[in-house]
Amino acid sequence: MGDWELRPASAADVDAVAELRAVVLRSDLERLGRYDDQRVRRRLRDGFAPAHTWIIEVGGAFAGSVALRPAEDAHWLEHFYLAPHLQGSGIGGAVLRGLLERCDREGVVVRLNVLRGSQARRLYERHGFTIEAEDPVDVFMVRRPAPFAAHRNVPPVPSGGAPDE
Repeated sequence: MGDWELRPASAADVDAVAELRAVVLRSDLERLGRYDDQRVRRRLRDGFAPAHTWIIEVGGAFAGSVALRPAEDAHWLEHFYLAPHLQGSGIGGAVLRGLLERCDREGVVVRLNVLRGSQARRLYERHGFTIEAEDPVDVFMVRRPAPFAAHRNVPPVPSGGAPDE
């Protein structure tokens, strides 16, 4: 799995995350006829909230991002991108497990949307997400809190880095 860690995002991270988003989503958006080189970056920049975002670093270098945005009835898992050469290495699953364990401890429902046909959907299904709704572009998924088991060996979200603490 390699040497990875999460750190709180800052406003200075927006361009790196926007570029990674364009790379990661390109093939799915092209398949859906929705890729626009400028729009894919602008949408990230317009909605980037460092207070709810972490940066994934591998060996001390930028490798991805993930956001957990609190909303009225759930937290939204957003902007979860990992550099293509690191996908399938177990890092994304480990990051997701840590975030979901925290949500389980807090009794929080987690929602997300994933592009139709995206391979990421399998990751979310393996972690307990189920389909709530679909449209021609997105699949909306939800995960209810699982009973927290203190004996789980899952790395927690770093203290001080939790966006909503």
